Amino acid sequence: MRRLVAALFACCLTLSAQAESPAVTLGIDVLLEQGSEHLALLEGKRVGLVTNPSGVDGQLVPSVDRLAADERVNLVRLYAPEHGIRGDVPAGDHVGDERDAATGLPVTSLYGKSRRPSAEALADVDLLLLDLQDVGSRTYTYISTMGEVMRACAEHGKPLVVLDRPNPLGGLLFEGPVIEAEWYNFIGWGPVPISHGMTMGEVARYFRSELGIDCELHVVPMRGWQREMTWGDTGLEWTITSPHIPHILQAHLYITTGMLAASFPVLSDGVGSTMPFELIGAEFIDGTALARELNALALPGIRFQPATFRPFYGKFAGKGLSGVRLRLTDPGRYRPLHTGLQIQATLRRLYPEALTVGEEAYLARHWGNVATVELLRAGASAEKMEQAWAGSLLKFSERRKGSLLYE
Repeated sequence: MRRLVAALFACCLTLSAQAESPAVTLGIDVLLEQGSEHLALLEGKRVGLVTNPSGVDGQLVPSVDRLAADERVNLVRLYAPEHGIRGDVPAGDHVGDERDAATGLPVTSLYGKSRRPSAEALADVDLLLLDLQDVGSRTYTYISTMGEVMRACAEHGKPLVVLDRPNPLGGLLFEGPVIEAEWYNFIGWGPVPISHGMTMGEVARYFRSELGIDCELHVVPMRGWQREMTWGDTGLEWTITSPHIPHILQAHLYITTGMLAASFPVLSDGVGSTMPFELIGAEFIDGTALARELNALALPGIRFQPATFRPFYGKFAGKGLSGVRLRLTDPGRYRPLHTGLQIQATLRRLYPEALTVGEEAYLARHWGNVATVELLRAGASAEKMEQAWAGSLLKFSERRKGSLLYE
């Protein structure tokens, strides 16, 4: 089986050899390039890999297949976060232990009965690699999985090597309240705001520093990535990171519409339609009126188009909804959470009776504190909400500096 993987990989390399090299070289490619100094970390070690379909190289070859085919790497076990090793598990569904059909390697679930590798699951490995593509939001579970893996590595004396990848939103933007410790959960695992402006490797360094996680941590850095880069600047092709993030557009819009739908149960974020996270709608909305009001705000990097849609599945399956489609015009200027706050303020003004807020504890897990939930319930303006967390963001900005790897 391993020879078959190697042959397929060699074929992929041949077909992609003529492709233009991207501006950014991913951590997986830096690790496996000829003469890589980082390979010394793996020499003589039994290696485990935490990954899923979001972990690919610069030519879209899955990292699991590249590592399994490389004779310099003794890959012995895989660990599956949300959606599973090959991405066939829907959002929120438990992932089971299995054997990967392509490589024949055993797979331990990190999104089932336990979300942290046990001593037994780590017994046959000497070192863990992690290669997952985040979308820049603390509510996306991949940084939470990484935090749990860090805890396990610290407890059982296993080094962790993070193969770094870009933050698709760039490295300069961070918005929202820093989650308070009493509300830590799997969509808010550590002390970061809703968007954090860090790469996976930087988040790992930040978690180790801020939470005192005593694990041996190594980051294989990218080449060419700079903090002002959003995904379009990297020259890399986007690959599906989860079932509802098939394109880079969804990664940019995920915070905006996802946080709106989480906060107001009457709103659909388009999940269940052919445009997940591109839409915001409800049965009571006049999409033409909403688009007109939102476009008048001239929000940076975004325009709004009236839209009607009928989701195929999910909470709003079969219901005729109206609202707006978000049309991203400038990813570098776009402010996801600010845009969401302006949308909710406009909806409150247009439909004050219809826009009901969700349950407090549920919202606090998403927003990170009760104070923000109270502001939502009170109908506070976007400006007042942003002022409320400005102080915590300033502290976060200072505290993260020691964890940053890129200019």
